[in-house]
Amino acid sequence: MTNPISVFIMDVSHSSKGNIGSELSEYLQQLEARIAKWTENIVATQITHRAGDELVVVSNGYATAYTLAFYLSRIWEYADHKPYFGLSFGDIQEDVNTLNVETWIHPLMKQAREANDFLKKQQNRAQFHFQLADFPNEKSPEGFNAYGIQFETLLNVILTLQQEQMNEQTEIQSLVCSLFLILAQQNKVSHCLGRSASTVSSHMKKGKTDAILHAFQNVVNVLDSLETDHKLNPSSASKLLQRNIRQIVSNQLDDYFPSIEGGK
Repeated sequence: MTNPISVFIMDVSHSSKGNIGSELSEYLQQLEARIAKWTENIVATQITHRAGDELVVVSNGYATAYTLAFYLSRIWEYADHKPYFGLSFGDIQEDVNTLNVETWIHPLMKQAREANDFLKKQQNRAQFHFQLADFPNEKSPEGFNAYGIQFETLLNVILTLQQEQMNEQTEIQSLVCSLFLILAQQNKVSHCLGRSASTVSSHMKKGKTDAILHAFQNVVNVLDSLETDHKLNPSSASKLLQRNIRQIVSNQLDDYFPSIEGGK
């Protein structure tokens, strides 16, 4: 029996500039603990913080790594040092709980590394990039290998278009988008920021919040749909994970969004 998993390898942009390395390293240690809390008792996950500014996550579920990466990108505190994520997914024979990520050698780790290296070389860097297997003899969702390259291309095109929309957001539009992801209601975002509902609505519209979050959820849904050979309901697991993240973050908004005061 194989286990569906996903992987991300995260680096931080410009981490060697501004004499901020130690501060970022401490922040990544904090994020490591937060991811563990987000996924606890919901989805088996291995997390390791290494090489100063690198975070590696291996988790059950094709959509889990991207889900975690997207939420991390929205709660990230350092605007001048944004994270970027090389991603992959597939099936393994091992149990995630038994993996030692520091020493684990697997094609999925290589693909995530190569996806991360692809982003590293970009001048106008996106935050997310997938690299997928193209092994005709590997077990995978029916029909997936036949169109693996095309699927990878389409997936990354969606993420690139989403990135362009996020790059166009002003600081307050980005904050409103992130808070709406967590709180899910405009009136709650309005109350949180001390701004009128119409102002929040305007920021959402101009910042294309609906389009950005719709693209995110569509990618999650598609990745979930590929888990056709496994008994667990991937959609239910994804919803449970997101619900848990939103609940934890909403209960600690000041900790996750120290810039909220500045947004008022």
